[in-house]
Amino acid sequence: MSATREVKLSEAEVRRQAADMSVRDLRDPRHPGLYLRFWSNRERATWHLVRGKKWVPVARWPELSVAAVIAELPALRQRLLRSPATAPVVSGMATVGQLLDWYGDRMARDRSLSAKRKAGARSAIAQHLKPRLDDLAVAAVNADALDKHLMWPCQAEVSLSYLRQMFALLLTAFRQALQLGLIDRNPMAGMRFNDFTKAKILPKAARLRDVQLPELMQQLAQAFEQEPGDAMLALMMLAHGTRIGETRMARWNEISLAAAEWFIPAANAKTRTEHRLPLTDQVQALLTRYRAIQQSGGYEGVYLFPNRRGLCLSETQASNVFKRLGKGEWTSHDLRKVSRSTWTDLGIDGHIGEMLLNHKLGKIASTYIHTQAMQQRRAALEKWHAWLDRVGFAGIHGLTKALIEISQNSPEATATVAPSDLTAFVISEDSK
Repeated sequence: MSATREVKLSEAEVRRQAADMSVRDLRDPRHPGLYLRFWSNRERATWHLVRGKKWVPVARWPELSVAAVIAELPALRQRLLRSPATAPVVSGMATVGQLLDWYGDRMARDRSLSAKRKAGARSAIAQHLKPRLDDLAVAAVNADALDKHLMWPCQAEVSLSYLRQMFALLLTAFRQALQLGLIDRNPMAGMRFNDFTKAKILPKAARLRDVQLPELMQQLAQAFEQEPGDAMLALMMLAHGTRIGETRMARWNEISLAAAEWFIPAANAKTRTEHRLPLTDQVQALLTRYRAIQQSGGYEGVYLFPNRRGLCLSETQASNVFKRLGKGEWTSHDLRKVSRSTWTDLGIDGHIGEMLLNHKLGKIASTYIHTQAMQQRRAALEKWHAWLDRVGFAGIHGLTKALIEISQNSPEATATVAPSDLTAFVISEDSK
């Protein structure tokens, strides 16, 4: 078997010729120097670039398809000219689909990423990026190709904010592949999202405003009697501006009434930074009442918001809580937004507000500010919870002691102690 057959290369043609045992090599006159040599099992083959009598292996088939190797030919020839002694072997990462498979697997194994972020990336790759870019050769990626296959079609189907996230994911995948030497160049280098659209991405309008909170408090007071877990999840988020993920995973051993603090581990936080929130008198009373309700129902577990299996509420289960409470009119994130906006109206310092939300600080702030400002945080939450008391919060937490709103800058703001009728304790997994 020594025959070299001239064909018009395509995947179908290669597979047809593989069945002919008399053929060893394939070449296409349109692509001088490119040969495909079959292995003995005929199911695999090696791509070669031939210069004179030297056959340089560059990739394997079917890992690198006909379309992919042809798209890579200009780059392969350049590499061979620059370094004749080095075989310019191409990895199987010649198409965008192969790159996305690699990067998706890399993200799935990254322990520093949250499960939610991994799931979001997996969905974006499977539902949008791969269906549109799977067979596009890496060498063929440019602004026009991305606009034609991804950006313009997708903007008609998904929100601009989600499209920007997908663009960022794709850009990061290319950067990482280049840094690891898996591709010769980053075809997306220099591209920006606003190269493809000038439309502004507007923040979602708030669906809860401070004037609606009296009515909301009435609703949560009723819910607390019927479904205390649902109401408590909403109240903890509203009272502290926390995210649904970090709230639903709260454990009793992270709540210390003795230290008047709620500790959120870094693993539960979106920013992967541990978060400490002062507990006001009102919230301590609310937690005491809620724990008593759980215990009277026979629950002695470790979670504030358990499901029927004794684990914390799943992401879906927690979302369903707000489907029941919000009835399509508001979501869990609207609680966080109304908290933050009302803090501003109350005169709470913007930097303290961002710290309470556990937002990542800017580079300058992170460099020069090395304090958690717990006294200022406590004063801010005391002012906020005193305001909530006036719209109905007081009727839910049951704290009988009259609370006086203290100015944020008053020195008395840091001297608040838990009322005498509250038990100062730290509930742990072993205290049952």
